[in-house]
Amino acid sequence: MLIFLFPLFIIAQENIQKAQPILGEVPQKTEDVFLPEVPGVKVEVWVDSLTIPWSLRFLPNGDALVAQRTGDIVRIPAGQREQEKYFDVPGAVHEVDAGLMGLAIHPDFENNNWIYIMHAFRNQKDELLSKVVRLEHRGNTAVLDKVIMENIPAYAIHLGGRIAFGPDGLLYIGTGDMSQPFLAQDVNHLASKILRITDEGEIPSDNPFENSPVYSYGHRVVQGFAWDPETGAFFNSEHGPSGAEVEGSVRYRDEINKVEKAGNHGWPVVVGAPGMSAYVDPKAIWNKAAVPPAGMTFYRGDLYVASLGGQALIRLVFDKENDYEVKKVERWFSYAPSKGIYGRMRDVTIGPDGNLYVTTSNTDGRAAVRIHDDKILKLTFE
Repeated sequence: MLIFLFPLFIIAQENIQKAQPILGEVPQKTEDVFLPEVPGVKVEVWVDSLTIPWSLRFLPNGDALVAQRTGDIVRIPAGQREQEKYFDVPGAVHEVDAGLMGLAIHPDFENNNWIYIMHAFRNQKDELLSKVVRLEHRGNTAVLDKVIMENIPAYAIHLGGRIAFGPDGLLYIGTGDMSQPFLAQDVNHLASKILRITDEGEIPSDNPFENSPVYSYGHRVVQGFAWDPETGAFFNSEHGPSGAEVEGSVRYRDEINKVEKAGNHGWPVVVGAPGMSAYVDPKAIWNKAAVPPAGMTFYRGDLYVASLGGQALIRLVFDKENDYEVKKVERWFSYAPSKGIYGRMRDVTIGPDGNLYVTTSNTDGRAAVRIHDDKILKLTFE
């Protein structure tokens, strides 16, 4: 299998050297609709004064945990709105985009009390890396239980960081390209990949590449995961190129992908949807302005995606009988590209009350800070 992929890796290197990726089409055939106010949706500030909240998840008892990129986790007890100190991550390093990032609750939490986090750290050689560790929940706090996977490639930017348990009970990990795009096509390197491991850090026997945690490749900077509960279809969000010298003149092209096992999702050989059999076309891209999509979840049949630079909560409506062709794109709480009511948005999840909860990300230095930022917004559907 690796021998078959080797020519594609050579193509990737050649394209990077020429700085001319193949440009594909915008796959969705509909224009974005901007909705500063959304009929039938009530928005209220649920919690405020957070610091770069990266992941928001709810425990079975209704408590909310918020992983902040600065290296600490806060808890919002069920029925309350005040944050409490929960856990300071030992060894977590916060540098630019690196820090404490993903947080995932084990599917069998009620029996094992396991919580998983992903964070950046520096090893004894002072190299910046990421690791996934397991915590054991103990009521109002947690203790470090086990390192699940370490020495994951990292960088101050472009490092990914999202983790989530899939419906198969396995842990999925998103990584970035470390500003070295060609790594995305090297299946022997963990950068720019979606990884899949067991809850103990072992490699599942049905992973597509032998003795490898790599599940899919050709990604750029993986930022979100979601599975459609109706079909089990797996989606990810990722950031497109910035137009830096190493990436050529191509800009934007942030993506929503329907992930395929062993699939080559194209970066940096192709961007957009060229319809080439060797690559998996995205379901949606944006090529006119930066959208950077982040955390996401399916809710009432549609996919909701937190957008950073786009300053919106994006709703994607699919034609599921036509392989998830995008029928509608709405940008909630935004009145123009990169101009939103609440600023940057990082994560979205479903609360135990059945409502959507969205975190802002304005204290990360990349947007104007609103009063009492950052916030968790509660969306109630009337």
